[in-house]
Amino acid sequence: MSALREALRDLPDAVFADVLESEDEYLLVLDLPGVTADTIDVTVEGGRLRIDGQRTKDVPGEFTFVREDRSVFLDAELPLPPDTIGQGGEGTVENGVLELRLPKATAAPSTTIPIDGD
Repeated sequence: MSALREALRDLPDAVFADVLESEDEYLLVLDLPGVTADTIDVTVEGGRLRIDGQRTKDVPGEFTFVREDRSVFLDAELPLPPDTIGQGGEGTVENGVLELRLPKATAAPSTTIPIDGD
């Protein structure tokens, strides 16, 4: 988990991130103004969470940028916590806030095996 916290500190200053934990999952919340479900891709590979996002800009035709400080792209690669593999993860983005739910990897639940006898 500390590797994830360190990686979050390295995100661009315009990106705010929180990590929450329950018994069953992690919730990663990233503020990505201007990003929509159509302009973001999230993948998991090799124990790493990759987030590629692009902010859309609606600039009125009669205006041009004099100064532009907000990055248009986010290209981040974050280590997954050691007790999750990303499988079964879910994500939503609403009003530029990305929420990723990453289930913890757990052992298979116990089950009773029926035994037939004579």
